[in-house]
This record gives sequence, C-alpha cells and structure tokens, in this order.
Amino acid sequence: MLATFIKAAHPGLAESVALTEITDPVRLRKKSGAELTTAAGILVNKARGKARLKAGEFVGIAVHEDMDTCPGPAYDSARKAVSAALAKAAGAASSVYALAAAESEAWLLLFPGAFTLHRPAWKIPAAWQGKDSGRRQTPKEDLEGILTSPRFRESDGPEIVSAALKQGLLAKPSGTNRSYQEFLADISSWNIPHTPSR
Repeated sequence: MLATFIKAAHPGLAESVALTEITDPVRLRKKSGAELTTAAGILVNKARGKARLKAGEFVGIAVHEDMDTCPGPAYDSARKAVSAALAKAAGAASSVYALAAAESEAWLLLFPGAFTLHRPAWKIPAAWQGKDSGRRQTPKEDLEGILTSPRFRESDGPEIVSAALKQGLLAKPSGTNRSYQEFLADISSWNIPHTPSR
C-alpha cells in the first residue's frame, strides 16, 4: 500500500527507482534509545541487502507503521524519534517514516470513491467524508462494521489504493489527516537519484 502512495505522491521518484518491499513486521514506535537505534539499523541493512540482491544502489527507505491512536504527544514523539533513528541509520540515503494515525484505514477514508471502485456495493457514508480521518479512533473496525457485503478486510487496503491511483483519486483527498499530510511532505522532498536504479 505504501508503494502506491509513493507512486502518487512522488511519481518521478517511483519511476527512477525500483520499489522493493520488506515484509518484516515493523515495531519501531514502541522502542527507544539503543533498542530503537539497533532496530532501525537492522531494517536499513535489510533494505541495503535487497538493493544488492537486485544489483541496484540503495537510495533510501520508507517505513510504514500504524500509530493505533490519534495524533497527539505520543504520535509526535514517536514520529520524531523514529525518523531520527532511520535518518541516522540510512546515512547519506533518504528515509521517510510513514506513521499512520490512527491506522492505515484512516488514510483510505480520504478517498471514499475508491471503495466503490474496488467493490461497487461499498459506500462510505456522507457523514464520514470531508472530515479529519486521523481523529477516527478505530477506522478499521468502523469500516468492517459498514462494509459487510462482502466484509471489509485489511487485505482490501492495497487494492483500494491501487484503484484510487488508476482513477487519479489520490491527488484529491476528501478531508484531512495530519499523518498523511506529513508523509506527503516527507516523501515529496526525497531527491530523485541521478542514476536510475531500474
């Protein structure tokens, strides 16, 4: 799902590098100090290893994690600490920490039309649209409660985002979400490498 958001937010970057997924569970936001430094280093080293396996240059890492709460002091401190740890581990390469508040499903709610593109029977209530989706405490459970034919599953997320990208919906969010806007600002400032890695 993050790769699709990157393609929409920074198409020049997505065209010039090969986006490779690391599927390890990421648990950085609850770590601190030496434990966070070590975990960030391990993740960056895995990304460097993937680049070597593909005979490519490591140009950066984008890490996604759900916050599981709305933005506030805990979000701010986790985002700051993890971003700093990733930047230090990445060195001269770029790094982005996409900390979704409260969950990735809150980012999906910014694109209500994408749900219907994915499943014609799915409709996001008008009362949910145009709001701050980051303030919704349990977006995944909320979606599971209203999208029942078939029932919404977490695995629908990537397909919903993909449908939104194909239809140009990712350029037109309905509502706001501070964590999504911060991700957009961070990824947009990522420099496009001079030597394409594809």
